[in-house]
Amino acid sequence: MSNTPGLGQVPARSLAGGVAGMVLVGSSVAVSRILVAAPLCTAQAIRYSIAALVLLALARLLHIPIAAPRGREWLWLAGIAAVGLVIFNLAIVHGAAHAQPTMIAVAVACVPVLLGVLGPMLQGQRPRRQVIVAAVIVTAGAATVEGAGHADLLGIGYAALTLACEAGFTLLAVPVLGRHGAWGVSLHSVWLGAVIFAVLGIVTEGPAAATRLTTADLLATGYLALLVTVAAFILWYSAVTVLGPDRAGLITGIAPVSAALVGIVTGSRAPTLLMWAGIAVVVGGLAVGLVSRRQPAGPVRQQSPELVDG
Repeated sequence: MSNTPGLGQVPARSLAGGVAGMVLVGSSVAVSRILVAAPLCTAQAIRYSIAALVLLALARLLHIPIAAPRGREWLWLAGIAAVGLVIFNLAIVHGAAHAQPTMIAVAVACVPVLLGVLGPMLQGQRPRRQVIVAAVIVTAGAATVEGAGHADLLGIGYAALTLACEAGFTLLAVPVLGRHGAWGVSLHSVWLGAVIFAVLGIVTEGPAAATRLTTADLLATGYLALLVTVAAFILWYSAVTVLGPDRAGLITGIAPVSAALVGIVTGSRAPTLLMWAGIAVVVGGLAVGLVSRRQPAGPVRQQSPELVDG
């Protein structure tokens, strides 16, 4: 019997979890529009505070061990919070003044290529040609789904920064996923992000900024906290742990597809032939990257965590 791994040998549970996480991320585009006029840092501080409390409660309820960070792990986890959560959100908001949303989305669509190249290197491995080819196909499809956009020079800079932050959200987690797992990385990055946003909110928006949040703002914040943070973070980092950052990176192409479909359902976007063609290209790219004739790179190696007391 052949050892050649095909699509059936890609861990179905991890693949489905990664896809579900990206579907939730894509759905956040429509929800985030509600918060355009809200005090950003304060709303995000509330979002990540709620998410941290829920993650901690669920971890205790499910008896999932959470390791206390040590040494350089603090730098990696703080990096995820600062780059993947704080700067990413600020870049999207400020970039909107200089670039059309589709321009930012197209930049983020390039994430599979960055993860395909840099992910294996962080694990001491060489990038795999098949995954790189698949990443280029997925990126092309995602960009087609989003459509073209316009930006000034500063807008292009914000788009590039957004791309770097989105890739950093995954790449900075690779060195600590082995000991902390999806739950530990999610919890620590989220509470650190909440602290950073809280400080920024107090300094830039004032201590009373939370009183300016409307009921719709709070409902949107709750959705982002529970589904786009708690659920999506756990699903995503679990997929990265098992599939590796390069193969998992291909799944990020699902997010713009999800955003487009949500836009159609909510009536904010009309379906076009080009969009459906882009979705087909994304699916084709996923097939190219997930159907392999060679053994895939190993998952992130697990280590026994030292538990937080209590």
